[in-house]
Amino acid sequence: MLKGFKDFLMRGNIIDLAVAVVVGSAFTALVTAFTTSIIKPLIAATGGGNVTGLSIEIVAGNKASTIDFAAVINAVITFLITAAVVYFLFVVPMNKISERRKKGKEEGQSEPTDVELLMEIRNLLRAEQGLPRIEGLATEEQATTGTGNGNAASRN
Repeated sequence: MLKGFKDFLMRGNIIDLAVAVVVGSAFTALVTAFTTSIIKPLIAATGGGNVTGLSIEIVAGNKASTIDFAAVINAVITFLITAAVVYFLFVVPMNKISERRKKGKEEGQSEPTDVELLMEIRNLLRAEQGLPRIEGLATEEQATTGTGNGNAASRN
């Protein structure tokens, strides 16, 4: 049961979904700050303006007409930090794990051929009978007498 759950988590879909949710929520904060601090005051403005710190009061004495750049900059920084943390803590390690899995599939031992299997069976049977092992393909004479190593150099 736990192995199935681990396989489910390691597929990558869950990590991609988690990354999307975290980056999406950070992006939502960025958009909310932008609309609340810049767009809304522009709509509320009727003219004039005072500049205070990182904010601009378009209409003097009207707090609803204040463009607050500090909140937007804060939201951008929060978004960038959140996206970087998610990328380096989740995406990069998952990509490395996926890469290792792909390499493991490619570099594994290949299946033995029919000839290799038959030679192994032959050698096991000869060992049971107390006969010497024959390496490689054997001629009929070598197989019956148990002489030679079966290499092409010893065949005439």
